[in-house]
Amino acid sequence: MTSFHDFRLSDAITRALAEEKYLTPTPIQVQTIPPVMAGRDVIGIAQTGTGKTAAFALPILHRLASQERPAPRKSCRVLVLSPTRELSSQILDSFRVYGRHQHIRTALAIGGVSMGNQVRALLSGVDVLVATPGRLLDLVKSNALRLDNVECLVLDEADRMLDMGFIHDIRRILAKLPVTRQTLMFSATMPRAIAELAAQMLLNPVRAAVASAAITAERVEHRLIRLDRAAKPAALVDVLRGEAAGRTLIFTRTKHGADKVVRHLTRTGLAANAIHGNKSQNQRERALAAFRNGQVRILVATDIAARGIDVDGISHVINFDLPNVPETYVHRIGRTARAGAAGIAISLCDKEETAYVRDIEKLIRMSIPASDRATSVRRLEPAGGKAGGGRSHSSQPGKRRRARQDNSARKQRQPDHGSKARSSIASVAFMRRDVSAGYRSSHAAAWTDHSKDS
Repeated sequence: MTSFHDFRLSDAITRALAEEKYLTPTPIQVQTIPPVMAGRDVIGIAQTGTGKTAAFALPILHRLASQERPAPRKSCRVLVLSPTRELSSQILDSFRVYGRHQHIRTALAIGGVSMGNQVRALLSGVDVLVATPGRLLDLVKSNALRLDNVECLVLDEADRMLDMGFIHDIRRILAKLPVTRQTLMFSATMPRAIAELAAQMLLNPVRAAVASAAITAERVEHRLIRLDRAAKPAALVDVLRGEAAGRTLIFTRTKHGADKVVRHLTRTGLAANAIHGNKSQNQRERALAAFRNGQVRILVATDIAARGIDVDGISHVINFDLPNVPETYVHRIGRTARAGAAGIAISLCDKEETAYVRDIEKLIRMSIPASDRATSVRRLEPAGGKAGGGRSHSSQPGKRRRARQDNSARKQRQPDHGSKARSSIASVAFMRRDVSAGYRSSHAAAWTDHSKDS
């Protein structure tokens, strides 16, 4: 199929797609939309940025348009589960954009905000509810929501939900759903745990896969920098200043580590924001908005928060900490090289993370080019001189000779009271021989190993 018209979607949806200038469906949409419209269960495997949301939102909206009826009180007809608040918000926005010419009621159920507004939104029933598992169960426990009228269940980013430990919440949710329903599961990778969950949830599903599981985007340039852990902060600054980077997304393993990286970058004059689970929803939205509109070009994130980041023009993804789950590497670098663009993925690897690299390379079926910091990070040197600035004295032999003669004459006329000053000047000159080394030593002592943070 070469056009959205070939799907014979409702006129309201086709009109909305035309207004969004959607002309040609993506491969995952071509494989997914027809069987979903036919009522089949589907499992879709595709990388992020391939149009997965439209692949399930469009046929679901078509079904709602062709079977108009009010949802029962405190119920929803379509339930979409996603792992993060940001991703849930984006999914709901897509439903509203594609369904702008339909009379559909939608609601969002996520943590980090008051539950009161969500309870009121569900009171009269909604057609589409997009939720994170934890908040959904909170609403069920408080009798604000019933799940016995769900006609269609969607699990988006299923692999990430399992990584985040949502498997028990998902099983509790499944136990409350009708046995007769349509189930759609979408995932960027297909580990064994996802295959087992799909076998339990889906009935004779259609498999839609546009790429082999866990294969990264072709237009991503992978780099690996081997270095000591204490050198990571200074190396990160060197990379950010040495690269012609646009929007840059930096990953850390912990929430406390993300905050430490932001503080370090701020001290060096590089504006950055952090986004993680300890931030309030308003803080996360402000940070993401500043990153999206270009006010801040560096965003530091943990894996949990970053899964919902859908921002165009991310040129670099930097792994300050390498992930201990290889599939997470695929998720991280999927933030760049989207929609046909090129991207760069740089990983800072200390000795303790070497095993993680081997697992990642096995998963993505390629070796990541590696170098040490001295050969891979550009030194910050002003044009025309050594690090530290200024012209070399060797280019002015006459002045240097005259200065020595003047100094010798002064020594003969007066006692030496300036030894301490000359010693200080010599120390400064020594420090200027290698700005990066000095920078690293001045900060390494204050930098703690944030991999120990809980």
